[in-house]
Amino acid sequence: MKQHLIVEVFRSSKHDGMYLYVEKKIGLKDIPDDLIKRFGKGISAMTMLLTSESKLARANPDSVIAGIKEKGFYLQLPPAKDDYLLDLYKTPTEAVY
Repeated sequence: MKQHLIVEVFRSSKHDGMYLYVEKKIGLKDIPDDLIKRFGKGISAMTMLLTSESKLARANPDSVIAGIKEKGFYLQLPPAKDDYLLDLYKTPTEAVY
């Protein structure tokens, strides 16, 4: 069954790579307070017609639509950082002059 929904995508003011998808006509008004505290101020990134055939970078469009219909939102978390990048971050560096 074809699904479609007009959604607004907000990016988090607190976490890079965290996005919140909501139905455009409802916006952020029904988002739980705990989630808003964690997410921060929602910064509108785009409005789009989301269909089962839509191409999203890191989410399945049917999962996004189902999440919005069931919970009123779909939260996309930032991608996990690769372990080796974390190791590079933890490794002390030495300045060379």
